[in-house]
Amino acid sequence: MLVHVDVILITLDQFRGDCLSAAGHPLARTPNLDRLAAEGVRFARHYSQAAPCSPGRASLYTGTYQMNHRVVGNGAPLDRRLDNVAWAARRAGYVPTLFGYTDQAVDPREATGPEDPRLLTWEGILPGFEVGLNFATHDPGVWVRWLRDLGYEVPDDYEGAVGGEPGRPAEHSLSAWHTDGLIDWIDAQAGPRFAHLSQLRPHPPYAAAGWYADLYAPEDMPAPIAMGETRHRLHDSLRRSVLRAPDDPAEMAKIQAQYFGMIHEVDAQLGRLWKALEDRGLWDDTLIIVTADHGEQLGDHGLIQKGGFFEASYHIPCIIRDPRRPKAHGTVVERFTENVDILPTLCEAMGVAIPAQCDGLPLTPFLAGEDPPWWREAAHWEFDWRGAAIPLGPHQWPWDRRLERQNLAVRRDETTAYVQFGDGSALCFDLEADPTWRTPVTDPSLILAKAQGMLAWRHQHLDRTLTGLLVQDGGVGRWPDGVQAG
Repeated sequence: MLVHVDVILITLDQFRGDCLSAAGHPLARTPNLDRLAAEGVRFARHYSQAAPCSPGRASLYTGTYQMNHRVVGNGAPLDRRLDNVAWAARRAGYVPTLFGYTDQAVDPREATGPEDPRLLTWEGILPGFEVGLNFATHDPGVWVRWLRDLGYEVPDDYEGAVGGEPGRPAEHSLSAWHTDGLIDWIDAQAGPRFAHLSQLRPHPPYAAAGWYADLYAPEDMPAPIAMGETRHRLHDSLRRSVLRAPDDPAEMAKIQAQYFGMIHEVDAQLGRLWKALEDRGLWDDTLIIVTADHGEQLGDHGLIQKGGFFEASYHIPCIIRDPRRPKAHGTVVERFTENVDILPTLCEAMGVAIPAQCDGLPLTPFLAGEDPPWWREAAHWEFDWRGAAIPLGPHQWPWDRRLERQNLAVRRDETTAYVQFGDGSALCFDLEADPTWRTPVTDPSLILAKAQGMLAWRHQHLDRTLTGLLVQDGGVGRWPDGVQAG
């Protein structure tokens, strides 16, 4: 029986998986994340399952792939039937409390009608969470009013409020404000504690707080990966959107420098949290998980932000420190792990059953220092761009299915990345010969094998809500979540 621990789940928004000094990045300075990795377990090949924010977070919070939770874009509702990390925490006896945002739109079947205020924004709170500090990304709200009380002139809009951080002291940044709120909450709670710290940074606008804005020199930035000759038409479409990277290398270098400044600052805020836990005698009584909702392309392949199919949008950090499992502390896991694994891992850590809906697996064996031979051999992610679609003429259901063709899925293994598009087209990259995703596989038999691997993955993760139960002899097998056998 595992002893009780407090739980802190931390998400960093748009944090690239290779931008850790512990991962060997030549520019990144992340001493506090490095410390957590040294005293915990770092998962070097960890991936988000979708982009942008709402789809990626839906996979994280529910443990399901996009093909099952169907949050296909920012604003797509989260189906009320799905269990999530907050409800699991409540079953374990916690009152899960949010510091930040979850970007989950309400299921319209829960709404009272078109005038329900929850239908005015997709930046809703994941059901089950109490709210410690509510920061909806496009409505800074309480933080903005706090800044104004300090005498700052702050615009109401999100871009202006957060984009003005270089002109204010770092101790008044959004990341600092969230961290202050969490520390104050920790002091006010007798336990057990379950907190979700959802930091916006290093999300755009590319403007680091205070002195962090000048910490990295643009001239020191490495050149992004150039575009390859083999490109899908989606790539060209993304290059015509807000995801297009600046064509001027100097402008791109400025973005990179601010991005690393934001990473440095959010790492410093984590250091403040680590110290607060230590000062209060809670460091060895707190399970900490740090991950991200998705990555950042940072100019690679001519793109910024997140979306599409390239790895930089989906490779993210994951560090877990479970003080009850010291045997594996300091280890680095090179197996493919995914954000759908976080909910099952937390369920096992909290001593509650893993929901049948979960596509992910608990990371518990790795936390115990084991290397399970049956672990997955690839990472998977999806991208749906129907939210950016411009229908050509009337869009009539059920005859017009063009939206269902505007999606893709990726299966990335040790040597190859296979990309299947909803319109039937595909790409296959030889990562063994070229890890930059610019060299196509030309062997038809190898492409077929990778396509079959993706098909098998999709077959193995079909919705399983009622598939484990037979209605006979009073009910035989795995009962649905929330239903008790007699």
